[in-house]
Amino acid sequence: MQSSDPSHRAPANPQKARSGLNRIWHATGYSIAGLRAGWNEKAFRQEALAAVVLVPLSFWLGHGWVEVALLAGSVVIVMIVELLNTGIETAIDRIGPEWHNLSKRAKDMGSAAVLLSLLLCIGIWSAAILQRFLHG
Repeated sequence: MQSSDPSHRAPANPQKARSGLNRIWHATGYSIAGLRAGWNEKAFRQEALAAVVLVPLSFWLGHGWVEVALLAGSVVIVMIVELLNTGIETAIDRIGPEWHNLSKRAKDMGSAAVLLSLLLCIGIWSAAILQRFLHG
């Protein structure tokens, strides 16, 4: 006879039952898998390659740890938002290929988030470059 008490049922996701270092170990593996999946997206690859140049450049361009953090952080934020947008698009595509207004709305908002993160990054880098070269 099966217990009706929900605390005695096996979790649907084995990650939920893990704790401590075991949970961290598995979560890290899932994160690496997510980065690999992101690498299959052209936009993420472009942003990652830009980060390989821009993050080290931020140490040269920035005038202190706050500026370096803003410059490098703005680049990483673009990558984070791109991964979240890809996750949204993937989840929507799993539901079905047919057009639906709510699916379009979710995808459009994800795309808008990427655009805003790019504009933020461009604004921060533009201000830092102007400060560096025009105001020495």
